[in-house]
Amino acid sequence: MTNSADRDPAPLPEHLGFLAGGGLATRLILDRDWTVHPLGEPATWPDGLKVTLSTILNSPESMILAWGRDELTFFFNETYFPLLGPRLAWAMGAPFREVWADAWEQAKPIVDDAFAGRSQRFNDLPWKLDTDRGVEDTWFTFSYSRILDPRGEVAGLFIFTNETTARVLADRALAQSQEELHALNRTLEQRVRYATADRDRTWNNARDLLLVIDLDGVIRAVNPAWTVTVGWLEADLVGRSYLDFIHPDDGAPSNQALESASSAVLPAFENRYRHKSGGYRTISWNAAPEEDLVYASGRDVTEERELAAQLLLHRNIVMSNPNPILAFDRQLRVMAFNQAHQEKLRETQGVGSEVGDYFPAQFIPEERTAITALMERALTGELFTSRAEFGDPAHARLHWDIHYSPLRDGNGDIIGASHHAIEVTAQIDAERALAASQEALRQAQKMEAVGQLTGGLAHDFNNLLTGMMGNLELLQMRIARGRLDDVDRFISAAQGAGRRAASLTQRLLAFSRRQTLDPKPTDVNRLIMGLEELLRRTVGAGFNIEIAPATGLWIAEIDAAQLENAILNLCINGRDAMPDGGCLTVETANEWIDDRTASERDLSPGQYVSICVTDTGTGMSAETIQRAFEPFYTTKPIGQGTGLGLSMIYGFAKQSGGQVLIRSQIGQGSTVCIYLPRHHGEVVAPEEVDAGALTGTVGAQTVLVVDDEATIRHLIDEVLDELGYTVIGAADGAAGVKVLQSSARIELLITDVGLPNGMNGRQVADEARRLRPGLKVLFITGFAENAAVGNGHLEPGMELLTKPFTLEALSTKVADMLRTTTHV
Repeated sequence: MTNSADRDPAPLPEHLGFLAGGGLATRLILDRDWTVHPLGEPATWPDGLKVTLSTILNSPESMILAWGRDELTFFFNETYFPLLGPRLAWAMGAPFREVWADAWEQAKPIVDDAFAGRSQRFNDLPWKLDTDRGVEDTWFTFSYSRILDPRGEVAGLFIFTNETTARVLADRALAQSQEELHALNRTLEQRVRYATADRDRTWNNARDLLLVIDLDGVIRAVNPAWTVTVGWLEADLVGRSYLDFIHPDDGAPSNQALESASSAVLPAFENRYRHKSGGYRTISWNAAPEEDLVYASGRDVTEERELAAQLLLHRNIVMSNPNPILAFDRQLRVMAFNQAHQEKLRETQGVGSEVGDYFPAQFIPEERTAITALMERALTGELFTSRAEFGDPAHARLHWDIHYSPLRDGNGDIIGASHHAIEVTAQIDAERALAASQEALRQAQKMEAVGQLTGGLAHDFNNLLTGMMGNLELLQMRIARGRLDDVDRFISAAQGAGRRAASLTQRLLAFSRRQTLDPKPTDVNRLIMGLEELLRRTVGAGFNIEIAPATGLWIAEIDAAQLENAILNLCINGRDAMPDGGCLTVETANEWIDDRTASERDLSPGQYVSICVTDTGTGMSAETIQRAFEPFYTTKPIGQGTGLGLSMIYGFAKQSGGQVLIRSQIGQGSTVCIYLPRHHGEVVAPEEVDAGALTGTVGAQTVLVVDDEATIRHLIDEVLDELGYTVIGAADGAAGVKVLQSSARIELLITDVGLPNGMNGRQVADEARRLRPGLKVLFITGFAENAAVGNGHLEPGMELLTKPFTLEALSTKVADMLRTTTHV
């Protein structure tokens, strides 16, 4: 047997020396991520835990350590592995009540008594236990003892445990066997008489051992069966004490049995007689007294006892299981199988047959090959579960979860393996039905959301279009009549309605996570501090704003402008929730999100930067929180909100790989937190623009504009022509590529992302870069097709301008890109 220490990680760091000697149990401890565990890293554990854990890991006995008063963190050693079954992969360091959830109701009163100082020892206590062998009756001998820290406080529990199921079942079988033997032996003669020939024949021909012994334990007579069974001749035995021939450990109970037999018929008992050639044979005795002698008959039950143990294990653990079980040796020969295996899979072969011959006829060759490979994998010592589908392809095929585990002898060497199959066809059918119903529900919800979205969108856009069209009509009427007074007012009103429509579009894109983002590594603390003055002016003097930046805040790769807009929206919402004044707090933090928290918050596990805005206002009900991110949903009076603020924030966060969460109670204020993934890198400092560099470049540079919308193309042409640029226009990608293939001098390509006729803006840009390496490209788009422009990560020399844009924004962006450009 391989020593546990030989399998220890070597060498262990000095601060983890207490884990030495634990073998595979130490490996389970080292492999677990303790950074998010309540105990923290092993190096920081208390000395009491380290010392106790070292004792358990190095013990050859099956032991458990449950550390802590409330959590009861579960530790165990290698000897305990077989009891865990499928729990082994995750049990180390898990809460006790989760590891043994199926036995917790029975274990908790014992744990409570141990914590109260009422520790007990339980011998052969029956348990209903869900192990890798399935739910079954088991028996355990164990004790729970509390562990006290230097202050006398309970620090945990030490549990010594040993499964005694096999022995309890063997004892039951043994008692039955002995009773049968005793009944048989009661028919024998009570005394051996040497005077008659019949008795001589019985004495000489009996296969059982016959013995006459005095009350001092001296052998007076033996029959020839002694020589056959234990090798000793009559001359070797007669006149000597029987104690010279039995196992030393059996001396005391055998003497006690002899004393009992001196006065009454002795119930069957066993001891071990030494064979003349070595080793021991187990003899089952019946005896009765006659004057000063005891007459006994013994039967050699050595093979029976060995076989009984195997049969009990097979019968009680395997045969009674309702699921198919098969055991096989290292040569892939069948060692054992249960009735369920034979009935459900309809095999006709038996023990000793090759596994390949044992497979039922309905298995196709590929399935046989796959199962054989899994069996060979189990023979390496690995515990694992495989889900598979088997059966005749022309009929219904069943789904199974098959648990594989190695079988070891007393020295720990692998002698074979077993698989335990659980049919999960109904479960998989139910999962598929559930998925189909969920998809139908999602489709219904999607259509409901589309109806709500289009209704709210039509309402708001109709208002804005009325403002634009009405002011333009008034402007047209005034110009037609020659009246130019108030023209600026009508123009400003129409432009204002247009800007509000653009803002509404951006919010819709943010909600749908289709807006075009420009993510860059950003110092969020610096961004918020730069917003502080704007926030105070926006919120107003009647409110107190507190900024609480976290020390050492991580970097986030985000669109800074969108984050500023989100924080401003949250502060405005908080202000509106405090009609009588109050306090707004903007704070940042580094957040480690573990698996359980990630599942609760609909996030991926990992590191995040959080930005939380808290108000002391009226709070939100559970129903309001549930609907807060719906488009056009608002609790504000009509005319005071579009209901897209939180929708926009939610869309921005999800598009950035994060999440938004709300915590609130009526009358106790609200906290809205944005979680954004951490960026491992440095903040990129913005380039300083030399204003003087923009002069002197106009008039000698050519711009190619590709856009299928003629009004947009002509608008850009007019603006750039006014600034002195030469403009070449193209209505689709193919026409733009023809210009690029010509000898025309071009310093900048401006292309819409969404183009007709099979070639989008990104493809035009890629072809342009191939024909003219280094050519600068400005994408313009009214819809965020991120995939078309690189999912938010543009190549050097590429920029993005989102429709609708102002003429000033266009001219500034073009001048920026062309200030250092030479023609290509």
